Amino acid sequence: MRLAALLSAAALLLSGAADAAPKVGSPAPAFSATDSAGQAVTLSDYRGQFVVLEWTNDGCPFVQKHYQGNMQALQKDATAQGAAWLSVISSAPGKQGHVSGAEADALTRQRGAAPSKVLLDPAGTLGRLYDAKTTPHLFIVDPQGTLIYAGGIDSIASADVDDIARAKPYVKIALAEAMGGKPVSEPVTKPYGCSVKY
Repeated sequence: MRLAALLSAAALLLSGAADAAPKVGSPAPAFSATDSAGQAVTLSDYRGQFVVLEWTNDGCPFVQKHYQGNMQALQKDATAQGAAWLSVISSAPGKQGHVSGAEADALTRQRGAAPSKVLLDPAGTLGRLYDAKTTPHLFIVDPQGTLIYAGGIDSIASADVDDIARAKPYVKIALAEAMGGKPVSEPVTKPYGCSVKY
């Protein structure tokens, strides 16, 4: 009897956790975070723009794969079209990928990256709000604040840079469709990479 009650309670907890994950087609979870310059950033700051949220960790080989040019190209293309690109670092202090604001800015310069802002999330609050699982893990929010994409950067779950050319570029396609006024054809895909270091 007691075991049944415990299992029932566990099932309720698990279902509640699943319900808490953001859902594509619903309003994107509102947040306030601090950027690498120490400034407060909210999702509502970007109302009227497309917003890309990219979870990143410079020590992760899957992130390193895409930062050999692919991620930078996506960032530059998106921001050139008026989107905001927010790179999020949810690595906890002492964990792989944890950086200070100055270190995050140095990484951006060294890699030739082009995010609109780098958000520091050492407590993992923003990461858990979006249920970010991997680095990279990407989300797209439309100008009305609706979550329209959640998932992987592309279709080949490897750390090999040579696979980028052969992969289906999910995020690139989703952005092009959405910015062209079309529905996103694959709004949910499976993210891959290193686990977020909460």
